[in-house]
Amino acid sequence: MGILRGKLLPPVLAILFSALLCGIALVVSGANPFRAFGAMMSQVGEGTTAVDVVNSTGTYYIAALAVAIGFQMNLFNIGVEGQYRVAAVVAAVVGGSIVLPPGIHALVIILTAAVVGALWAAIPAVLKVTRGVNEVISTIMMNGLALGLAAYLIGDDVFGELRGNNIRTPEIAESGWVPGISFGSSGTVFGLVFLAAALGIGYWVMMNRTRFGFELRASGESATAAAAGGVNAKKMVLIAMLLSGAVAGLVSMPEILGRDHTYNLNFPAGIGFSGIAIALLGRNHPGGIAFGALLWAFLDKSALALDNVGVAREIVTIMQGAIVLSVVVAYEVVRRFELAAQQRQVGRQLGTVGAA
Repeated sequence: MGILRGKLLPPVLAILFSALLCGIALVVSGANPFRAFGAMMSQVGEGTTAVDVVNSTGTYYIAALAVAIGFQMNLFNIGVEGQYRVAAVVAAVVGGSIVLPPGIHALVIILTAAVVGALWAAIPAVLKVTRGVNEVISTIMMNGLALGLAAYLIGDDVFGELRGNNIRTPEIAESGWVPGISFGSSGTVFGLVFLAAALGIGYWVMMNRTRFGFELRASGESATAAAAGGVNAKKMVLIAMLLSGAVAGLVSMPEILGRDHTYNLNFPAGIGFSGIAIALLGRNHPGGIAFGALLWAFLDKSALALDNVGVAREIVTIMQGAIVLSVVVAYEVVRRFELAAQQRQVGRQLGTVGAA
């Protein structure tokens, strides 16, 4: 019961608090909060919204898993944004430049994305273990470099091509596409949504059923204690960052192989930063991350309905920010509450022993 309270109560409190905060903001602005939230709920049944939510959930889930791997090692990999962007453009260029048998073509693109993401993450990882450079600083700087590199690579004088008012990489041949599940006019679920689910299962197995996962968590808890037990902390930092980068490189794959088949200037941005928030909300647990990704995707896609009721869709951004802020506070409050309860229980037991 205490474990469930410690795991479930903080995110529930955070969501309720953010909803209350947004409701107050809506009332102050003269809008009806019940009407606004009702419109968001009803939007799920309109058009392709439900399928869009599922597709976005898969993308957010992969990004959050990449962040969570770093968190397990007590590493703050803010560079997921840059890692998936560089991996996306390189994988799209490679995929559009070759033609292979179906299945193999898509597999080569996916492996390319994972390798590029890992190599991009290797730079701050090496700086961390050799020079002690804080990964927060180095990965933030790498994000800026990634944005510039991606823009350079899709230039029409490099690997890109001009189509209308947009610049993009050459389109991937149909042999490299990953088919999805069509729901007719309601849209098509990306086939690589199942890759996200497989990654979640693999993450859980790695962290809870392997020696590597134990050593990773032990190093994250205390590098000194892990070293005393024979674990090379620097090696674990390097491996954790490489794994995080490889998973981050896969963030773009559902959209590129399932719908766009190219990388262009309108490619979604900010997914990596959303992954940080979702990993925090899910407490690095694959199940909690799945819930957080679903919530994030729902808020993003249902926000379109707010325009119909005269409410600025930016209220969703306020809610997402409030969730992140309040979930951190809620976890700390619950942790202190449980610690105080444990201390009282020990005090009562000692009192009983002393009385006997």
